[in-house]
Formats: sequence, structure tokens, C-alpha cells
Amino acid sequence: MALGGKDRRLLRLFAAVVLGNWEVVGELRRAAPAGEPDRAWRETVLQAHVFAGFPRVVEAYGVLGAAGGLGTPEAEEVLAEAEQPARGRALFERIYGDHAERVRRFLRQGHPDFAAWIEGHAYGRILSRPGLPADRRELLAVAALAALGQDRQLASHARGSLRCGATAEEVHGVLETIADLVDPERRERAERVLARFT
Repeated sequence: MALGGKDRRLLRLFAAVVLGNWEVVGELRRAAPAGEPDRAWRETVLQAHVFAGFPRVVEAYGVLGAAGGLGTPEAEEVLAEAEQPARGRALFERIYGDHAERVRRFLRQGHPDFAAWIEGHAYGRILSRPGLPADRRELLAVAALAALGQDRQLASHARGSLRCGATAEEVHGVLETIADLVDPERRERAERVLARFT
């Protein structure tokens, strides 16, 4: 299945926020079709902090606000719950499959708190939020990691995309969608990674 128009807009938005390409962020918002931005847009921007940090997302909100905003979140979009380690563990297992424990060990070697933050915050509070399905969130991860040149993580999330229900055609379509935003050398490396792992 090929990526739809909205998927392409969200992938471009995500990559542009992660890269700090504010011109593209503003253009995407100004060109948004009727009915957008919607919750999927808001979820996409929220997720960007996991890959690009808080400063980029703060700037993105400013650019998007000046270009028309993201609309007002519905009450159910604002989650009152604390981080959800169990929900994070379940999604982590789904994405990494048989490699999940090896990835956990690797993260703990860096720092035990970092490993806990990844599962509890990144996976348990952000990536498993309602409002955007896991396969779409994984495609966003593929876009960010390809744009940033993070090949090892790109391989993991390309496989995770498939485990969560995206098709190989969709995973490869991510690079086509963001090709003009990504350094050519990084794009070529990402193409090799995706060819190997999807």
C-alpha cells in the first residue's frame, strides 16, 4: 500500500521539525487542506521532541502558530496519566521483537535512568499515545532517523514499522516523501539500510 496524502504531509512535517527547516514547516501549515491540522498533526509535533529535543518543538509551535496554528486539542488529547511503563514495555517489545532485551541492555549500559526514560517516557507516554497508530508513529521515526543519519536506529525502526503493520512499500515511501529535505549522502545511506532491513 502506498502512502496517502495526509501521511506524506505528516512525514514532511516531522522531518522538517526534526531538521529545523522552519520554512517547510510554515509552508505545510499554510497549505493544509480542509480538516487539517487535526489531532494527527498535534500528535506528530508532540512526538518530535523524542527525536529532536524540546527546543525544536518549542520553535515549531511558534512557526506553526504564526502560520495558522494547530487547532485546539480536544479534552481527551490531554492525558492526565503519569508515564505508563507497562504500556511502554508492551510497545517496546512489539517494535524490537526478539531484539528487545538486547536493546534494553545496550540502553542500560549508557545509564540505567536513560533506559527507564526511554521505556517510560518515550514509549509509555509519547509513542503509545492514542491519536496516531503505532505503524504511523514508526514511519515518523523512520523519517527522523533517516534525516538525522542515525543508521542503527533507522534499521530498528524500519523493522519496527513492519512489526506494527506498515508495509515495506510505505517504509520505502518515507524516503521518497522527504528526499528533498535530506542531505543526499544521508539519503543514500538510508536507502541502503532500508533495502537491507525491509
